[in-house]
Amino acid sequence: MSVRRSPVGSIGLGGAALGNLYDAVSDAAAAATVAAAWERGIRLFDTAPLYGHGLSEDRLGRALAGLPRDEVVLSTKVGRVLVPDESGADDAIFVDVPRVRPEFDFSAAGVEASLAGSLERLGVDRLDIVHVHDPDDHLDVVVGETYPALLRWRDQGVCSAVGLGTNHAATADHVLDLVDLEWLLLAGRYTLLDRSGAGVLDRCARLGVAVIAGGVFNSGLLADPADGAPYDYAPASPELLDRARALQAACLRHDVPLAAAALQFPLRHPAVTLVLPGARSAAEIDADVDLLAHPIPEALWSELDAPAWSPGD
Repeated sequence: MSVRRSPVGSIGLGGAALGNLYDAVSDAAAAATVAAAWERGIRLFDTAPLYGHGLSEDRLGRALAGLPRDEVVLSTKVGRVLVPDESGADDAIFVDVPRVRPEFDFSAAGVEASLAGSLERLGVDRLDIVHVHDPDDHLDVVVGETYPALLRWRDQGVCSAVGLGTNHAATADHVLDLVDLEWLLLAGRYTLLDRSGAGVLDRCARLGVAVIAGGVFNSGLLADPADGAPYDYAPASPELLDRARALQAACLRHDVPLAAAALQFPLRHPAVTLVLPGARSAAEIDADVDLLAHPIPEALWSELDAPAWSPGD
């Protein structure tokens, strides 16, 4: 299936913040965020059972109810099942979560249980894209059980397309060797700061795999490279801060916000269909959509492209 490009550009809404990523978001704020995304032309909404231990899916389903289903591109993930946990303890990054905990399960039975739970929380009878989520340490079972199960569900019409969601280019390369993917959600590996996924994206362009670029701000460092800014959910190192600030200085010389360049950069690759920032408020939606429309001169792109650099270099 293809994503409908919105009038304001190729942008979706990532649902992690709707699951109380780091800080609690009220039900009203979550609903307002989704409503603002819809009003600004966003049509792809991505979530996962992991996000808020089901809370993101539940909130997204309620917020999308009543909107034209055929105009929504709804994406979720498998690879974790939610099991009862009466302790009520928060995990490392999600707060005020329901009394369940996510456990890795890439078995065929786990896929069935995960999808059934997602459909119930989202309040729908079909999904547009289902990604296998963070399978880095489970690749044998993913190839042997997870994808065959997903393809059966696709053939039954429960989902329209199958993809992979990962933070690691090596994982994407391995799965592409063995599975005929339709989508790749690559988070944080093709950004202004980290170009390590460029080879995988080139391969996707050749194979006709549509790419969603997630983590375009590298957890916030490319939104505001202040002291203490995070990179991939941990405090950025001094080297990363220096690099992000150098990118910011280049942008400012051209009167371009760093966040605008960060948001638009992945879309310059032919494999990238859309970028997927997260948001926890209507104001953040408006800011992202405006940043996506901010004009960026070719002179700045030339400066940012040379030399390409990645944290692993």
